[in-house]
Formats: sequence, structure tokens, C-alpha cells
Amino acid sequence: MDNQHEVREFLTSRRAKITPEQAGLPSGPRRRVPGLRRSEVAALADVSVEYYAKLERGNLAGVSPAVLEAVARALRLDDAERAHLLHLAQAADGSDALTRPRRRRPAKQWTPHRSLQWTLDAITTGPAFVRNGRMDILATNALARAFYSDVYATAHNQANLARFTFLDPVSRRFYPDWGPAADVTVAILRTEAGRNPHDKDLHDLVGELSTRSDEFRTRWGAHNVRHHGTGTKNFHHQAVGDLTLAYEGLEMAAEPGLTLTIYTAEPGSPSEEGLRLLASWAATQEALTPARHSQET
Repeated sequence: MDNQHEVREFLTSRRAKITPEQAGLPSGPRRRVPGLRRSEVAALADVSVEYYAKLERGNLAGVSPAVLEAVARALRLDDAERAHLLHLAQAADGSDALTRPRRRRPAKQWTPHRSLQWTLDAITTGPAFVRNGRMDILATNALARAFYSDVYATAHNQANLARFTFLDPVSRRFYPDWGPAADVTVAILRTEAGRNPHDKDLHDLVGELSTRSDEFRTRWGAHNVRHHGTGTKNFHHQAVGDLTLAYEGLEMAAEPGLTLTIYTAEPGSPSEEGLRLLASWAATQEALTPARHSQET
């Protein structure tokens, strides 16, 4: 991805989101641009208009951490946006090669350590799975495999949550709040693009989704990023119905770039009962598998 283009679009989009009132500035008459003017951001960041204009044209090479921090404050960036700006600056300097997560093998060939799979299998009360920044599901416990049965049901999803969200119509049933779920999916991919700008598989995925989905292409152009660490989501599973689940996303120190996500339900809630039903359904499906194989042979 072209770094200068990414920087330009990111800074411009963040500037457009801030009103003068939010920045503590008078709105004034006849504003011809949404959000703040370049001169206003420059004043808030205590840099010259010419220097800020250079940054917004995409020239972040050599910019000091102090200036990046000042720009982040002026644009009221949140933690995820601030980290994204830093990653873009590192890529502009060429220093991202030093900070990029190291992987011993391509992610497509990655398999979990036995101890990691044991850990996943030991989690029996909720879905638990490992994904990368492209949203490929790489390892699961039994409940996660059952939970994402719709994702695995269609080969073209390739066990990828982004493809499922934007290219599989079933996703709109699985995610009752499809719009916010789609927003989060794109924000995760955009965050990964800033963190790992040389990932060819990610480039290919973004190109595929941009070509095949107007919904994805519009969201990708918004340049929104986010940290996806904790929260609550609504789902509708084909076998057990509606589920409201809390999640925790844990960065894996032993495997940089991968995230372990665990879903759980509020104790005593209908969703907790739904997860118990899901476990029973998963056991039934697994018991049927050998019978299906024998019938096929």
C-alpha cells in the first residue's frame, strides 16, 4: 500500500471529523471544509502551516515523536488512531522492518503449538479461537468451531471472518447488528494494514473485498482504525438462536501478530443456556461425522 496515500487520507479524514467547537475554536462564518482547516490543526499542534501541509501530503519521513504526538493531540486521536499514525510514520522511515512482528513461517502454514491447542480445548464454557490481523481463523476449541459453523460451511469463506462478513449473505443473519460488525471488521483490517504494510496476503484480501463489495469499499475509504480488546456482541446462531456474548481479545506474546479471543455469556443469562445448547449441538454434530463418512464411502 502506498504510504504517502495512506498518510494523506488518514490525516485528512481525521481532520474532517473534528468540529471547531470540539477543538475549542470559534466556528466562524463561511467554512468551506468539513471539520478543521489545516491552519487550525497547525496552530493546535504548534507547527507552521507549511510544515503541517507537508505532513498531510503524506511526508512523515523523519518526523519527530514530539511532533507526531502534537498532531495526535490536535486531531484528538484515540489510542488506536495514535498507534496507527506511529505505524505509518515508521513505514515512511523504513523503520517498520525493525518493529514489524516476526513470524517464523507464513501465516497460512501456521499451526498451533500442542500446548496452545490444549489450552483452547480446556476452555469448555465458551468459544475460544486464534486469529491473525487479516481475520483468518487459525485455531479453535470445539465450541468456536460450532459457533462459526456458518463460516466453515462455505469453502469460499476460507475460514476468514472478513470474507464471511462481506461476501457471504449468511453473515447478515449471524450478525443481527451487521453494520457495526462490518465497521469493526474493516477497522481491524485497516489497523493491520498500518501495522504490517508489506503483507501481500492482506493486500490481496483488501483488493478482493474492495472489488466485490461496495459496503467494504465505502468503509475502507473511511480510514477508521480500532483496538479490538473487549466488548459485547450480538449473534444469531442457526442452531441455538440469539446470543449476547462478552469477548476478550488477548495479544499472544509467543506469537506476535496473533490474537486469542474468548467469548463468554453473563452467568444465569439466556445466552449462557444458549452456549450449553451449542456445546450439546456441537457434540451431536461431531458424533454424526463418522456416520456421514461411512455413508459417503
